[in-house]
Amino acid sequence: MFTSKEILDIALKIEQNGEAVYRHAIKDLVNPDLVKRLTWMADEEARHAEWFMKLQSDLRTHKNSIASDEMNSDVLLNIIGKQSFTLQDIDFPGVNDMRKLINIFIEFEKDGILFYEMLRTFVKDQDVLESLDQIIAEEYQHIETLQEIKS
Repeated sequence: MFTSKEILDIALKIEQNGEAVYRHAIKDLVNPDLVKRLTWMADEEARHAEWFMKLQSDLRTHKNSIASDEMNSDVLLNIIGKQSFTLQDIDFPGVNDMRKLINIFIEFEKDGILFYEMLRTFVKDQDVLESLDQIIAEEYQHIETLQEIKS
């Protein structure tokens, strides 16, 4: 069984991982447009993390916002499959092709969307649901931005 806090911990970690990876990738870039876009994406991930932290601190207020009693580990594992939601296993210095790097970022964004859409099915509070929908829409926007960069 997962608690609401544990679920939000996973969401928070997804956003923190994304921010860290984008900021790390920026260090090795010389193209100012690419630096600007990835900086924007890192800032977006940080903003999403802040929202999940706020939701965690508001759990008493939104006590019934996530129906965690309905979500056991088997259900969660079946929904997310083998997604790792982490970029730690990627050898970024070994990725020499910018298109491959962008594809890695796109897959990470898709992983986040997958998790948030799964989480959405357990959200009861309308305000939380609207904010989560906004984050999902922004993650889709991140994918579009990455695809533009790749083109």
